[in-house]
Amino acid sequence: MAGNSKRKGAIRKAGTKKGAVVGSGGQRRRGLRGKGPTPPAEMRPGHPAYRRAAAAARQAEQRDKKRRAEESAPEHVAGRNPVVECLRAQVPSTALYVALGIDVDDRVTEAIRMAADRGVSVLEVSRQELDRITDGAIHQGLALQVPPFSYAHPDDLLMAADGSGEPPLLVALDGVTDPRNLGAVIRSAAAFGAHGVVVPQRRSAGMTAVAWRTSAGTAAKLPIARATNLTRTLKDWASKGLMLVGLDADGTATVDELDLATGPLVVVVGSEGRGLSRLVRETCDQTVSIPMAAGIESLNASVAAGVVLAEVARRRRRASRV
Repeated sequence: MAGNSKRKGAIRKAGTKKGAVVGSGGQRRRGLRGKGPTPPAEMRPGHPAYRRAAAAARQAEQRDKKRRAEESAPEHVAGRNPVVECLRAQVPSTALYVALGIDVDDRVTEAIRMAADRGVSVLEVSRQELDRITDGAIHQGLALQVPPFSYAHPDDLLMAADGSGEPPLLVALDGVTDPRNLGAVIRSAAAFGAHGVVVPQRRSAGMTAVAWRTSAGTAAKLPIARATNLTRTLKDWASKGLMLVGLDADGTATVDELDLATGPLVVVVGSEGRGLSRLVRETCDQTVSIPMAAGIESLNASVAAGVVLAEVARRRRRASRV
């Protein structure tokens, strides 16, 4: 009969270690304890949403690694005219590659002479190797290696302005993706007395060889900073007394009414297509437009920046004479 303690095997021998002999051992109490809320699907291993989130995280990490590798890798300018223009503009260079058996002309001779005068290594390579170096670009037997650009910190721009003895004048680019526009803005900023240019870290043109060439070498004389978050950087500058003026086709004032020009100022230039982003526009103290003839919608970003910076420089010169 079940439960008969006198039956052989019905009672456990003394000294055995197979669980509790009397009571539940606390299992019933732990069984009644709540396990808390169910975690989101993305946090439950084995759930399809968890696998999708993990795959997205791996892809994002790979993109970041690729971006960092591209930023740290040297750039190559291919073609006789581009190489000569970069050397004339004194773009920082580490090597000039010349194809074996190249048909020498005036541009090749000038490129080799300028590279030698500046201490840039001149290396002869096969055309197959030059094709590999330039990733199949049309190089015409010449390629120039340009090292990664060394960006300043946004705080360095304020330090440079404070050391000038003049009211700070900075330029911020909001999503300008054409390196030629970036180079042209840097050239205008240097020409009209700006103390530095800041660009966002993402979704913006960087200091490539094309930007160097367009700036005509002025990027070596003007600090260029990269901001992780442009809106946060602008707010930080505003807290330090700088006024933010954004270029916008629907601005609240025209460039002729730019009374803030003589004080500490940041000129914010929008992208070529959409202009200023919403957050940056809301951060600006004032938005200004440029009066134009009927039928013309807008100016190129670099041209608009040059017009406004020229007006700022004019007003500052007039104020200094008063």
